Amino acid sequence: MPALAAHALTRRFGSLTAVDRASFTIERGEIFGLLGPNGSGKSTMIRMLCGLLRPTSGEAEVDGIDVVRHPDLVKPRIGYMSQRFSLYRDLTVHENLQFYGQVYGLRGVRLRSRRAAVVELLGLADYLDRLAGLLSGGWQQRLALACALLHEPRVVFLDEPTAGIDPVARRQLWDLLFELSAAGTTFLVTTHYMDEAERCTQVAYLYLSRLVSCGKPADLKALPVVHPPQTRWLRLESPQSSRAYVLLQQTPGVLRATIFGEALHLLVEETLDAARLSAMLRAEGLSSTEPVAVEPSLEDVFVALTEEHAAERR
Repeated sequence: MPALAAHALTRRFGSLTAVDRASFTIERGEIFGLLGPNGSGKSTMIRMLCGLLRPTSGEAEVDGIDVVRHPDLVKPRIGYMSQRFSLYRDLTVHENLQFYGQVYGLRGVRLRSRRAAVVELLGLADYLDRLAGLLSGGWQQRLALACALLHEPRVVFLDEPTAGIDPVARRQLWDLLFELSAAGTTFLVTTHYMDEAERCTQVAYLYLSRLVSCGKPADLKALPVVHPPQTRWLRLESPQSSRAYVLLQQTPGVLRATIFGEALHLLVEETLDAARLSAMLRAEGLSSTEPVAVEPSLEDVFVALTEEHAAERR
């Protein structure tokens, strides 16, 4: 039995369709990435799966429980961590853990045991007497995750959990997710960071309420829309990447260009002489490496998917 399954899940608000017939399955222990532009329907999707918002139509099960028929039975089986810090800032770390443990129905020995377990897991021992509002962004996220894990949920929803925290804290948080998923906890994570999407077991992309693609990162990179016939992907580097980007976009045979620091990913016609690109840049006074074949990134994938579906709606 999968940890989570949705079939034709739909939510309308009057004439507005926020989620349109979304279907996907998440196996136990997976980290499932849900991506899409702001306003694409990600938060509405999570609210339905958490039993907080009734679907207009469609079906969904979380840990084997029908979300539509039994939303109240779903809630004790899930954890939720919002993008914005939503715990009590004027309570200490210990007091927040105590309060949320009681909210989840934990008492006595069980509460003390689970509180001690999440404190050790998240490294919060030195911060127990500190007000939550005085913690740094990274430690606030650790506390929020600790509260979400107190009752040992089988499925955890994380809404942009690393937004606004530094790269070291991001890496540490993801290391924790890997440890927990290895132990059997299932995660649904929304993120705008492509490097985080690369770490997910599966990735789904929502665009204007529709789930336009879902699969393993490697499978998404192999989609036909990412590899049109008679094309190939190239990478070159230039210290003047922004100027190089402007020139390359105007070059016949270059179909798409994306900047990654000093590197550029180019989708080009197969017949294009790659060496001509670096020669052209040098003629304009821009140094660059010779183009080499490269695999598209997930960012390349989502740009291609967005352009394709935006064109369909024109």
